[in-house]
Amino acid sequence: MRRFHGLLIVLTLVLSVATSCHTEKKADQNPFFEQWTTPYGVPPFDRIRPEHFPAAVERAISEQNAEIDAITTNNDRPTFDNTTLAFDNTGATLARTMQIFRMLSLVEHTPEMQKAEEEILPLLAAHTAEVMSDDRLFARIKEVYDKRSTTRYPPEQLRLVEKQYTAFVHEGALLDDAQKQRLQKINEELALARLKFGRNIATAQSEYRLLIDDEKRLIGLPNEVRLQSQRDARAIDEKGSWLFTLDEPSMIPFLSYSSDRDLRKEIYTAYLNLGANDNEYNTSRLINDLIRLRTEKAHLLGYSSFAEYALSEETAGTPKAVYDLLDEIWEPALKQAKKDLEEMQPLFKRDFPNEEFAAWDWWYYAEKLRKQKFSLDEEMLRPYFTVENVKGGIFFLANRLFGITFRPVSLPMYHQDVTAFEVFDTDESHLGILLLDLYTRPEKIRGTWSGCYIAQGYKNEERIAPVVSVVTNYAVPSTSNPTLLSTDQVEMLFHEFGHALQMLFLDVKYNGLKTAEDDFVELPSQLMTNWAFESEVLRHYATHYRTKEMIPDHLTRKLHRSRLFNQAFKTTSLVASALSDLDIHSIKEYTEFNPADFEHNALGMRRGLIPQIAPRHRYPAFTHIFAGDYAARYYSYPWAEVLDKDAFEAFRETGDLFNRKVAKNFRQKILARGGEADGKTLYRNFRGKDPDRRTMLLSLGLIEKPEEDSTELKIFHSAEIHSLAVRPEAIDHKPIMLYKKEQISTDKNDKK
Repeated sequence: MRRFHGLLIVLTLVLSVATSCHTEKKADQNPFFEQWTTPYGVPPFDRIRPEHFPAAVERAISEQNAEIDAITTNNDRPTFDNTTLAFDNTGATLARTMQIFRMLSLVEHTPEMQKAEEEILPLLAAHTAEVMSDDRLFARIKEVYDKRSTTRYPPEQLRLVEKQYTAFVHEGALLDDAQKQRLQKINEELALARLKFGRNIATAQSEYRLLIDDEKRLIGLPNEVRLQSQRDARAIDEKGSWLFTLDEPSMIPFLSYSSDRDLRKEIYTAYLNLGANDNEYNTSRLINDLIRLRTEKAHLLGYSSFAEYALSEETAGTPKAVYDLLDEIWEPALKQAKKDLEEMQPLFKRDFPNEEFAAWDWWYYAEKLRKQKFSLDEEMLRPYFTVENVKGGIFFLANRLFGITFRPVSLPMYHQDVTAFEVFDTDESHLGILLLDLYTRPEKIRGTWSGCYIAQGYKNEERIAPVVSVVTNYAVPSTSNPTLLSTDQVEMLFHEFGHALQMLFLDVKYNGLKTAEDDFVELPSQLMTNWAFESEVLRHYATHYRTKEMIPDHLTRKLHRSRLFNQAFKTTSLVASALSDLDIHSIKEYTEFNPADFEHNALGMRRGLIPQIAPRHRYPAFTHIFAGDYAARYYSYPWAEVLDKDAFEAFRETGDLFNRKVAKNFRQKILARGGEADGKTLYRNFRGKDPDRRTMLLSLGLIEKPEEDSTELKIFHSAEIHSLAVRPEAIDHKPIMLYKKEQISTDKNDKK
């Protein structure tokens, strides 16, 4: 995801109600005004408090203003060094401070942090607007840009020159004064509307509770689900009850296993109606405001629609390119989903002969059908997927592919539950620090994401090693049982670790070239999920938490055979949301509309979406696009899946899914490069060609494999990282296994 990779909820825009349970920190002077002496450059988390941030941001803003003033008052003719590079180097203190603030505001979203947030965000917005509208600065940047064709810049320098200029133009640098003032007003109103949208949905979601006090209504629910719901109920002083919420790890197991159809309807209807109820959390007016303002902004900047504006800087380039892909997926996915519904109908009619199959029935009967067809359900697999097991499997995979190792280290942390690992490169040199924050806490924003506290960079020609964090919201384990993950949750952890690897491997000289396009950034994360259930990887981490036995071959075979099961439903609901996002942001002339009617016309009337499948996110609670950074960009998931399946094919073609040469090539030409070239160029450099959509379509079961192709496809779908509050359950406290390079066979005959 933009800025915070894989984060699937509102970032610092969400002001949710939270209580603090973090450890008390030392009261002393502002640590942002000191030179840090902490190991590996890790922030002094044990000393940083919310009230430190506003003063630190103010000072950092003043520092950047002085740096920019030095550029604009320079009487020498603009050059790459005195303008482009000089501007790229400004704001280092502000960037570092805000990076730490944004990350901490998610994991310690206390009332104190919210107060700091309310002080900082207006300061930052005003400062950004001032910088991007500085005519003197832009004049120098433009002069360097205009001379680019007659100046022999190395490729990375030329890329920085062009990106700087484009960024200013994209923010209105070519507008006249009146237009700039209007654009600034639009941006202020957009920020406020996004803030309100995120706050409404976060509050509405947190207030919903399905409390069950009759054990008879738990029929069908696995024991682990019951125990977790009991723990959740006790956490809010509801002893003797079972609590279910709209957090996905709570809701989806309930929808999948509860035989109580009325309760399934109740919880799923509550999810579908988030933001659409006739109360203070209704988002209809905010959606209209956001689309009106975004459309006006696009027109002001010379684009016919916001989608055209947003995609102009992405690898897709145009809305048409996105529609072409989504339409290619939509028809076969919906067709297969209808066939799957036909298979489930007899099971449903056996239970409810006079009723109609509804959206809240899909998970339940899909699970029944999976058990019938494959003799497999999630509860058979969960005992092999504890968090510690999966973490060990991820560390093994990273070592096997890239030769890196992980060693636990003791560092000052913001919470006692955070664990730290030093990451060693292939030559045993220090690559970075990985922080794992895996437990849910009352003051922690719900969701799953990864990001940097300290980003990779260079200072005095020396590489600054990153401090990277992976955050999940697993429930605290019970004293007797660890957390057992579903297959989707396993993929989710592999996904986030893929983002973390990219941040660890990043080796970019210029600050402005660290970030890839939004629709390219999901490639590294989605690629990692392809290995999650490969037999050889499973043998290294999937052991039963009680018996300690390795996952048996018959379960692995069932898992592999069922890899396409219910895939059409997942794909259809995901693409439905991507289409609805693109449709609403392709409006060329705004007139007031009803979001529910617009959605129904776009998906039901025009594209034939059946009522038994709801889009992955409905407009009223679509925080990705109305509060986050995915407006007109939600297509990024299927777009990146084309890339990740084709990239995985590069390994398959060698006959060795752990081919070190291919992995090294991927690291050097994609992971390490950031945004040093556009995503299409980076991918061609790695693969030697453009990605082949056929591989992705095959992996989703949307086209048939040609008869002459007898090679078994070892590809597993990388499920979308859900934007609902993700709270996969708890982890146990076993020490993490340290994989040494010498433990991993690199013999050419050691193939999968």
